[in-house]
Amino acid sequence: MNATIKDIITVKNRINKLINNTPVLTSSMLNKWLGHEVYFKAEGFQKIGAFKARGACNTIAWLIENNQRPNHIIANSSGNHAQAVAWASKIFDIPATIYMPDFSSKVKIQATSSYGANVVLCESRAMVDEKVIQESKKDDVYWIPPFNHEQVILGQGTAIYETLQEIGEVDAVFAPCGGGGLLSGSLIAAKGLFPKTKVIGAEPLNANDASMSLQKNTIQRLTSTPQTLADGAMTLAVGDITFEYLKKLDEFYEIKESEMIYWTQWLTHLLKVRIEPTSALSMEAAKQWMQKQSKKKKIVILLSGSNIDHVTNQKIWKDDMLLKKPSL
Repeated sequence: MNATIKDIITVKNRINKLINNTPVLTSSMLNKWLGHEVYFKAEGFQKIGAFKARGACNTIAWLIENNQRPNHIIANSSGNHAQAVAWASKIFDIPATIYMPDFSSKVKIQATSSYGANVVLCESRAMVDEKVIQESKKDDVYWIPPFNHEQVILGQGTAIYETLQEIGEVDAVFAPCGGGGLLSGSLIAAKGLFPKTKVIGAEPLNANDASMSLQKNTIQRLTSTPQTLADGAMTLAVGDITFEYLKKLDEFYEIKESEMIYWTQWLTHLLKVRIEPTSALSMEAAKQWMQKQSKKKKIVILLSGSNIDHVTNQKIWKDDMLLKKPSL
């Protein structure tokens, strides 16, 4: 796949009336403390509360546009992609079955079901992936994977495209990495509009398959479900399509759980919005990057979603991180 900014614009026009053009937020207090100009693309205000709505509805709209309307749609996900495919399938009136691990957030399982999809729970992430591959071989069934699909990637790229259209050129864009779909789309959009803009990724240290893959220059797969609060970054491996984009990133950071929790609390406090832990990965990466800069920079941090269940919320707020003010 050799996508360009023209492909992102085509997709943006295709899905424009289906999705929300989400707000770009900023905190004057945080900018003062860090000495840089930081903007946040708040995808928690997107349909289903996460950026995944973009890729899901684009893929189905693209199929229909190309006279390939499926009779049944399937997907595999631990959360936001599951909801997104269920929501998008409902819009286009196509039955959907979503395979989810049984340890997925109960809020996300319930939401996926409420959009009308048939939810099938499996014991492990590996079983989910195995089941969806089996089902995808049936006639008239279309599998929308969470990240390793050209149209999914292009849909996710519209988030950064919107942002840069609104605020202009920036020095760097930061996004979290699960399977790499959001980062891949962000790379196409950012570099397509402003070639000098750096695109930087972040994933949990406890789920560092992408980082290991980049270090070894070959896709590495985790052997078991990683222990991380970032349920949006619990993928066992990146895809062959997304990996080629990830190789083009300017930098990549591994983030500790404590750092992610710290920024989840602080961004919730400063921006007055709900922040999924996965979103906070990018902020810690940005902090570490800003520490190395000698001049004031203008950056964008992609807040991927805002779907948090009660159990995760309790873990996030178990200790008070707001006693230590952000600084470089």
